Amino acid sequence: MASNYKMTYNVDLVFCIDCTGSMGDLIDVVKKNALNFYQDVTTVMDQKNKHIDKLRVRVIAFRDYRADGQDAMLVTDFFNLPEQASDFEQCVNSLYADGGGDDPENGLEALAYAIKSKWDTEGMKKRQVIVVWTDAPTHPLGIGKESQYYPNGMAQDINELSQWWGGVQQKGFIDNNSKRLVLYAPDEPFWNVISRNWNNVLHFPSTAGDGLSDLEYSQIIDTITNTI
Repeated sequence: MASNYKMTYNVDLVFCIDCTGSMGDLIDVVKKNALNFYQDVTTVMDQKNKHIDKLRVRVIAFRDYRADGQDAMLVTDFFNLPEQASDFEQCVNSLYADGGGDDPENGLEALAYAIKSKWDTEGMKKRQVIVVWTDAPTHPLGIGKESQYYPNGMAQDINELSQWWGGVQQKGFIDNNSKRLVLYAPDEPFWNVISRNWNNVLHFPSTAGDGLSDLEYSQIIDTITNTI
C-alpha cells in the first residue's frame, strides 16, 4: 500500500555566479526564472514525495579582485522564499556580465564566502547546497589580496578551504551531514582538485570561455532538486 508520507526539508541554497563577460547567457536564464524559482523547485520536490518547509536562497556574484576592485564580489544575505521572491528577483536582475581581466577569476573566494554562510540550523532534515556557475579557471586563494576590497579572514590556501568544507565540525561552518556542492566549472585546477578530493560534490565540467550557453533552466532545477 502506497504511503502518503512526505519527507520535509529546510533547504538553504547559495548561488555562486561568475559575472564576467562571457556569462551573459547564464545570467539571463537566472534572471528570467527568478520570480518562479520557488514554485518550480517545490513542484519538482512534491513529485519526489518531498516537501520543503523552508527555502532560502543567497547570491554571491564574483569576478576578479585585481581587475574589478569593488565590483569583484557581490554578497547578499539569504532571501526567504516565497516571501521575498520579488527582492530575490530584484537582486538577480541587478547582475550583469562584465569585467574579469585575465582568464582565471576569484571563484575560490566566492566558494569560501558560501561555505561560511549563516546556515539554517533548525529542523531534522536539512540541506545546505552550494551551486557554482563558471566557465573560467580560478586563481589560487590570495591572488588579488593587494586590493583594498579583498576580504579579511579569508582561507589562506586550498588546504585551509578544504578544512572549512570537510574538517572538524564547528559553529559557523557548513554541516557535514547536510552539505552538497554542485560545480558547473572547467575541469581545471582548482575545480578538479575539489571535485576529486571533497565529499558530496557533483562536477559538471564546462568549457572555458563558453559562458555555459548550453545550460538550460530545467537542467538547473533537476540538478538542484536531485541534491535535496
